[in-house]
Amino acid sequence: MKLYKWGEIDEEQSNPAITRQMFHGSTMTVARIRLRKGAIVPAHSHVNEQITFIEQGAVVFITPSEKVIVRTGETLCTPPNVTHSVEALEDSIALDIFCPVREDWIRGDDAYLRR
Repeated sequence: MKLYKWGEIDEEQSNPAITRQMFHGSTMTVARIRLRKGAIVPAHSHVNEQITFIEQGAVVFITPSEKVIVRTGETLCTPPNVTHSVEALEDSIALDIFCPVREDWIRGDDAYLRR
């Protein structure tokens, strides 16, 4: 077993409105993402199933077919390969769990998040 403490994990500035902390297990990636009100995660998709728990704030997930607002204490499951974008409706903290591991993030292939 390995213990992770958010207070000891570096917070990476993805762009001026988004920071993230993350760690990788053998089959999952966990990320804690801070979004300032108005922050946009541009449309993208990935092979990973994504479970997003909103610790604080509110965000809207937008797919080609729907918009879902997720608020403090709520959780959204996004299936693999679904194109989605995210907008922070207020200052927010999201805990994202991905399965399998986000190999693209490990490789640094996450330019969509850095725009």
